[in-house]
Amino acid sequence: MKEIKRDIYLNKLIERKENDMIKVITGIRRCGKSYLLFKLYYDYLLSVGVDKSRIIKIELDSEEYEELTDAKKLGAYVREQIKDSGMYYVFLDEVQFVEGFERVLNGLNRISNLDIYVTGSNSKFLSTDILTEFRGRGDEVRVYPLSFSEFVSAFEGDKEEAWNEYFTYGGLPLILSRRTDEQKSKYLNDLFEKVYFADIIERNNLQKDNVLEALVNILASSVGSLTNPTNIANTFESNGIKGVSDKTISLYINYLLEAFLINKAERYDIKGKKYISTPSKYYFSDVGLRNARLNFRQQEENHIMENIIYNELLVRGFNVDVGIVEHNVSENGKNIRKQLEVDFVCNQGSKRYYIQSAFAIPDEKKMNQEKNSLIRIGDSFKKIIVVKDNIKLWRTEEGFLVIGIQEFLLNQNSLDL
Repeated sequence: MKEIKRDIYLNKLIERKENDMIKVITGIRRCGKSYLLFKLYYDYLLSVGVDKSRIIKIELDSEEYEELTDAKKLGAYVREQIKDSGMYYVFLDEVQFVEGFERVLNGLNRISNLDIYVTGSNSKFLSTDILTEFRGRGDEVRVYPLSFSEFVSAFEGDKEEAWNEYFTYGGLPLILSRRTDEQKSKYLNDLFEKVYFADIIERNNLQKDNVLEALVNILASSVGSLTNPTNIANTFESNGIKGVSDKTISLYINYLLEAFLINKAERYDIKGKKYISTPSKYYFSDVGLRNARLNFRQQEENHIMENIIYNELLVRGFNVDVGIVEHNVSENGKNIRKQLEVDFVCNQGSKRYYIQSAFAIPDEKKMNQEKNSLIRIGDSFKKIIVVKDNIKLWRTEEGFLVIGIQEFLLNQNSLDL
């Protein structure tokens, strides 16, 4: 398998080098956090002249370092490696194996010539609130499964074959080493049963029941659709699962969000400049995991493509909402207030983009439908329509960019074309 390029995250670590903070690498399990730190960043440090002896690497889930899962022994061991006043780099993998790791890391971070990096991925470390344990001294680098461009960089085949694979099996790095469809689907299903569900159940002291798995299946079936805990509870009821309240559903959704399995896109009233709390959309961190939960049966290309675009925008560092544009229409002599949807409102500092995901635009009627909400926004920020076809980019008469999905994903400057 070719080396996977993960330059976005590598550069984030390089930017944070020696910033007096604990670099905390977070993300869904099996997305490549350890590879990023112990291979890519390690090689970078060597390339800029750091001697191997100044990089303290500890893999806390290995038998070799089992003794160091004791917090005091870990702290003592790291201090013993410091031989002079020069900078040392500490890499701790699977740090959650250390009981009380927060305290020992806070202590080590007070040593001026230590630069600390940690990864972790089990039930405790999956919590999004872990940074609070470091009392403001934690600096998070969020890692996602492979983007399409990262996937292509390591895929043995052409771009069209890569797209079909990515669209079906997603971007968890080890998918690239699985040769058959059977191996790929088994890998994804095993991750759910043996890793993700097990972690969530352990972290939240849940009894093993069918609610968590049924919820994931419902969310997988409704990717790209507006929903809320009440609607989901009603779906449970109609499927014969009794006594599951909307409060329970809300709690379980939070567990999935904390585990980085799903992400939530809230609705934003573009003209009113306010958030609308419910309903929301939920997208899977990896479309392969989503597809595996449904046994690869519901392969609605439009919803999967929308999920892939959403994930790409997160990788590029945007805050992403679902946009709402309200407008008045006259029906039967009455003024009626209607809402139109903009798939994604993307914000990053002073930058903003509006994006529509349109699987196919076979005729003018469909094009007008996709443009309708964008036309009514009324501001000067860039508006983009992404389509499935690998077309050459062009612009509508209103100046909206129309671009094919592969060009959008593979060109890191596609938002500014």
